Amino acid sequence: MAYRNDGYRVAVIGASGNVGREMLAILAERGFPAKEVIALASSRSAGQEVSYGEDQVLKIQNLETFDFTGVDIALSSPGAKVSAEHSPRAAKAGCVVIDNTSQFRMDPDVPLVVPEVNPEAIAGFRKKGIIANPNCSTIQMVVALKPLHEAFGIQRVVVSTYQSTSGSGKAGMDELFNQTRGIFMNQPWRDHQEKFTKQIAFNAIPHIDVFMDDGATKEEWKMNVETRKILDPKIKVHANCARVPVFIGHAEYVNIETDKPIDAEAARAVLRKAKGVTVVDMREDEGYVSPAECAGEDPVYVSRIRDDATTENGLSFWCVADNLRKGAALNTVQIAEVLCRDYLDA
Repeated sequence: MAYRNDGYRVAVIGASGNVGREMLAILAERGFPAKEVIALASSRSAGQEVSYGEDQVLKIQNLETFDFTGVDIALSSPGAKVSAEHSPRAAKAGCVVIDNTSQFRMDPDVPLVVPEVNPEAIAGFRKKGIIANPNCSTIQMVVALKPLHEAFGIQRVVVSTYQSTSGSGKAGMDELFNQTRGIFMNQPWRDHQEKFTKQIAFNAIPHIDVFMDDGATKEEWKMNVETRKILDPKIKVHANCARVPVFIGHAEYVNIETDKPIDAEAARAVLRKAKGVTVVDMREDEGYVSPAECAGEDPVYVSRIRDDATTENGLSFWCVADNLRKGAALNTVQIAEVLCRDYLDA
């Protein structure tokens, strides 16, 4: 399969936000075959300008009044409520929507896709004209789990996340910056509290998204149900999610139990060959990757691969990724690349 010779009309919904801007940057970086790129956002942002590549500037158009007729693909990250209204509208006009919000992820008629893990699921876009992009914390974990599951058969996953403030958008990053500055100036942290339930500067908050009836937060629930939809419904997942005072880059400690015997050496060899994974695992100072080092990078970095002697066939590892890139914008663009190459003109 190959791309269409004359290129594609691409709309970026939510172009004024962190993820939308990253989508525009990555489309340009990867040379996506777009003959036209359209920036869309709410009426509040209409008329503002955003960068596309190094030398192009796009004027944001009003999403509410935009006609999607003739648009091939929309990369969408405007928030779930907005997406619930406009993604089906775009799909009805013949545009394939790759949606980065939580709105459609668990819809049985909408494929939930990580290209390194389940690219074949993209074919399901024909049911509703929508493809869902998973949650950022789920994406990086399943990229690392996929090759291990194929080689050893994963039964159970226990994951603890350390998620950056950019997962809450620009407002979350601003809150971290303003609280940190305020503390050094003897200002009460509550003077700069809008997004998070507790102080985020110099702190860790074991609470992302709303609480559910069983005591889990919705972020933890997402990691459970999304992993099983993407990778294997038989895998058991228990997640613990925390917000930490980092601007960009999510980190996760992952423990797995497998059907077949597994050890660190065998797992390391499998992960070194895996798509989208970079192994940096030296048992010495600086022999691992931290969130600050993965910002602006595409791979999922895996470090600290160790045997877990507390259970039969157990392994643990540390993984980090740029949540705005692989956790959101990059994964969306990668889906679009496979969609265009293998399906739109098939």
